[in-house]
This record gives sequence, C-alpha cells and structure tokens, in this order.
Amino acid sequence: MPNSQDRRVAVVTGASRGLGKGIALALGDAGYVVYVTGRSVDPGAHDLGGTVGETARLVTERGGTGVAVACDHRDDDAVAALVAQVRSEQGRLDVLVNNAFAVPDEVTAGGGFWEKPLDAVMMFDVGLRSTYTTTWHATPLLLASAERAPLVVNISGFGATCYLHGPAYGAVKAGVDKMTHDMAVDLDGRGVTVVSLWPGLLRTERTMRVVDADPTLYEASLPIMEHPELTGRAIAALDAVPADAKLARSGRALIGAELAVELGVTDVDGRVPVSRRTLLGGPRGYSEAVVR
Repeated sequence: MPNSQDRRVAVVTGASRGLGKGIALALGDAGYVVYVTGRSVDPGAHDLGGTVGETARLVTERGGTGVAVACDHRDDDAVAALVAQVRSEQGRLDVLVNNAFAVPDEVTAGGGFWEKPLDAVMMFDVGLRSTYTTTWHATPLLLASAERAPLVVNISGFGATCYLHGPAYGAVKAGVDKMTHDMAVDLDGRGVTVVSLWPGLLRTERTMRVVDADPTLYEASLPIMEHPELTGRAIAALDAVPADAKLARSGRALIGAELAVELGVTDVDGRVPVSRRTLLGGPRGYSEAVVR
C-alpha cells in the first residue's frame, strides 16, 4: 500500500472483535492508518464473529485506512513479519496498542484455580508474553519515529490489583503493568511513551452474550458499561496531546475512564464514563530505584 505521510500509523493487536476492534474503529474515526492483527480470517470461523478483514474494512469506511494482517501473536516470526510489513509500507510506527489476549471461557467460571482447566496458562502466552515480544520487535521502528512522539499502550485492567477471574488472569495484568513501568525506564529520554490502560466493564461480544443470558443479574451494571470504542477514543486523545504531556505519563497505569474525563472524551452515546476505582481499586506505584 502507498506510504501515508500525513497520517498517524497504528498497530492494534487482537482486533478481530471486542476491545481491539473498538480501538481500531475509533482510531479510524481519527484518520489513522491502522494495521489490524488477529487470527480470525474466515467469516463465521469464530462463534463470536469478526475477522481482521472486517475490522480493517470498517476502519477505512470510517475515514481511516485499515490494513488487515493475519497474525498469531504466539508466533515470533509472524510478529517480526508484521513489523517488517509496517516498516516497508509506512517507514514508521506512531502508535502500538498491545491488546491481544487469549481468555478461555472457563476462566470466568466459579471455583478455585485448580478446578479449572490448565489451559488458563495460554493467557501468559497471549496477553503477557505477546505484549513483550510485539513491543520488542516494534521498538526499533518506534525509536526511528521518535520525532513524532510515538505511543505504546499496553491493555491491562483492574485485575492487576484486585481479585478478578483468578490468579492467572491477575498475574498477567499485574505483569503487564510492571512491564510497562520497566519499559518506560529503558525508554526514558528516547521520545517514546509507554503506558498501561485499564478499561472498565466493556460491551464486547463476549460480555454481552453473558449479559443477554441473564439480563437481571447485570441490570445495575449496564448503565456504566463502556463501549469498546471509548478506549480507542481515549488513546487517540492521549496521542494528540503535546509530546511533553504524553511523556509525563510514561510508565504509569491509567484508568481509561479517568483518562477520558481528563481529556474531554465521552463514550459513543455521549455519556461521561465512570471510573471503577472506588469499587475495584486503582493502580499502585513502584520503587524509583533502578538497578542495571
């Protein structure tokens, strides 16, 4: 595809559906070139629907330029090829959103961790490891774009500090936050901002399937549920602030609803988002010590 010099270039991982799709569409609204990655290529192959091609097409329809890239983020060679494609076609990378996450359905079921299938460990591969490896491959390209104040957003969540879906899920989210902090230490002074972002309860296909099965159980939560595009709107707004203001947030875990309010972003229906901090807690800090 032709190089688009006048547009910000983004990669959104795991964007066939759910939060990743919402982020990609919001960046499309803002005019980005968006590389949409994921494993879903054939329509109907996943029970929740969605493909990388469909998301890319919608990004383009909404004013951006969508580029579909089939990528299994467990495969380091595939990730390397993704970054090589972006380098070849665009020559730069402005925004990397590490959203890819594999969550077995059983993780959200009741019971202790030992009573659930061991395949919960897939979250360490696509969720924690994938965030590291994708950023590792992409960082040289981000550094080459340093004059454009590039941004890395690692999707994390409240499970980093409260019990949510069990120890494997929590360990992944806590690990993503600490990884973000340490990446920011290594990137300090190099012009690249890296943050973790915590969405609230999302209106994804997976969540709404659960809600639709028992609407009364979730009746109280529906008014404050976030549309997946809210996170993308907040990311676009953060990417648009001056470089110094962006870099001042590097290494931090940010609650998406709070960032949106701070930057004047509303949800797709015009609602002002509500932070879940009071109910679930908030991000915790780290020592300022650096041992190399």
